Amino acid sequence: MADIRRVTPEFAVAPQLTADDMAEAARQGFTLVINNRPDGEAEDQPSSAEMQRAAEAAGLAYHHIPVRGGPTEEQVAAVARAVAEAKGPVLAFCRSGTRSIVTWSIGRAMDGADRALLIAEGRNAGYDLSGVLG
Repeated sequence: MADIRRVTPEFAVAPQLTADDMAEAARQGFTLVINNRPDGEAEDQPSSAEMQRAAEAAGLAYHHIPVRGGPTEEQVAAVARAVAEAKGPVLAFCRSGTRSIVTWSIGRAMDGADRALLIAEGRNAGYDLSGVLG
């Protein structure tokens, strides 16, 4: 299983997941997986379609919101909407987890969340958000 990092009780991020990780994510209580990695970024990366089939077979909802570099306003809004509509804890992933936590944290900050708290949550999960939210 990939290195899942809990940011809050309802949101976690991880580096690249595999199709086999979907059943374990469901066992851990996640209800939605968000894939922030564009297809074709690496040769050994599973496709979004493959990940969606595995997620749905494990009983998980799935969204593909690919982010290249920094997230756009539309990508931030799409992640925020997906998280808000989720029926339980959300697991987002990309190559390292960085794009996923950055996209989520920008949305939270735009919604009025305390930036210092977001930076602390990121730090506790192993990510430095000070350059994004500071």
